[in-house]
Amino acid sequence: MSSNSSQQPGFMKFINLADARLGSKVIFVTDDWFAEADRMLQPGEPVWKEGVYDDNGKWMDGWESRRKRFEGYDFAVVKLGVPGYLYGCDIDTRFFTGNYPPSASIDACFSPEQEPDERTQWVNILDSVALQGNSHHLHEISASGPWTHVRLNIFPDGGVARLRLYGMPYKDWSKQDPNELVDLAAALNGGRAIACNDEHFGKKGNILNPGRGVNMGDGWETARRRTPGNDWVIVALGHVGVVKEVLVDTLHFKGNYPDSCSIQAAYVRGGTDEQIATQSLFWRELLPQQKLQMHQEHHFTEVNDLGPITHVRLNIFPDGGVSRLRLFGHIQPTEE
Repeated sequence: MSSNSSQQPGFMKFINLADARLGSKVIFVTDDWFAEADRMLQPGEPVWKEGVYDDNGKWMDGWESRRKRFEGYDFAVVKLGVPGYLYGCDIDTRFFTGNYPPSASIDACFSPEQEPDERTQWVNILDSVALQGNSHHLHEISASGPWTHVRLNIFPDGGVARLRLYGMPYKDWSKQDPNELVDLAAALNGGRAIACNDEHFGKKGNILNPGRGVNMGDGWETARRRTPGNDWVIVALGHVGVVKEVLVDTLHFKGNYPDSCSIQAAYVRGGTDEQIATQSLFWRELLPQQKLQMHQEHHFTEVNDLGPITHVRLNIFPDGGVSRLRLFGHIQPTEE
């Protein structure tokens, strides 16, 4: 897909499985003389620092190898924080102009028990594609998966600002004890924030990330509301389940936390992510409206018994920021 397309491809609605916040990391790189390979897995947008140099040269926000003076090419092996199916990628060369790779390809493998070695069978999931400087390169991936590791090959050398790998976490739910509480909304369990009315200051998907937020930017925050109503975000659970406990964390949000919140839920049968907001108008109440406080976790164990659900809508009144949302429950069989 063209890097200057005005419309985002469908795969970008999925989770970036190469996100360092999910535990993804570079475990091998042929060369990262100018810029460490792990930088291309950082969640933030790449930045340019005018006039900043280190001992090896110009500081760049991404992975950059030396100019190759012999046969071959450079590559980096990324261990995904959670195994998953990949549907698309973005090879982002922003701020790399005279030092970007002319082309790149991606291989993948499934090796959950050990790190890849010389005996590993790699599968090509993205044929070599041409790259341009200072550009996004969005490409669909159709290889089946799941995968635990990917190998980004750049020909022959150069710099990549960010590598985004969009897909869905793989979890063998048959091994999950149905009597054990599990966070059904966690990104690592396949939970996805699929719609919201506003994400001016912080992305909706942040509320499902592992651990507690590192700062306000690591949560979901809306603009100040100047009209009647309230803000909301809709989450698709990683598995059908019955929610027993809810945690809403406002960590780091002090002068901008919501006054209160409520949660609606439903077992969604059919429809698309694009029109899920319309369906949510009539969902039942899972958690009645609750007062919130700044900069703290709120545990709610008194929730309405709605039976199995697949989606929730978190309403915040009237606006503000939420760091994390946890929905603890028991998995249930999926309807055929």
